[in-house]
Amino acid sequence: MDHVRGFVIVYTGNGKGKTTAALGLALRAAGHGKKVLIIQFIKSPNRIYGEKVMFQQLGIEMHQTGAGFTWTKTPEEHREALKKAWALTKEKVMSGDYDVVILDELNNALAIERFPIDDVLPFNEVLELIQKRPKKMHLVITGRAAKQEIIDCADLVTEMKPIKHYYEQGIDAVEGLEF
Repeated sequence: MDHVRGFVIVYTGNGKGKTTAALGLALRAAGHGKKVLIIQFIKSPNRIYGEKVMFQQLGIEMHQTGAGFTWTKTPEEHREALKKAWALTKEKVMSGDYDVVILDELNNALAIERFPIDDVLPFNEVLELIQKRPKKMHLVITGRAAKQEIIDCADLVTEMKPIKHYYEQGIDAVEGLEF
């Protein structure tokens, strides 16, 4: 049964699995012939991620628009990346060309406090985009520290809660599991 309106889905929390859940949803939607777009706000296009390789092979559109982790680049580099990411997001979402749009790590970007971001990623515009997106579009927003206003807009919110993680044993990101 087709739904009359699209849903807003938020995956947040400090536990692992937010992006993984969203990417699984992307595969499911594409398997049903839905047109899917994924925009990753923090991940850099200069690094190879397994999901990008596979989604290219499957014909699922994915853009990595970030400058990488916030502590590895200058505030100016991050601000420029966020500005470009937000312009791309507005253009793609409002085009009406997609059934499912995943804004991966948007919550992380909105939570940046080390430098100002509201002029390049205006929170009021994010809320407006959520409200004014095409009526049947499902919008998935991931990342830690989801703002209450985004949670309030959502139809479904899942919080990933860490119980145990190999990071605690000093193990870095594992190829094939984290990237």
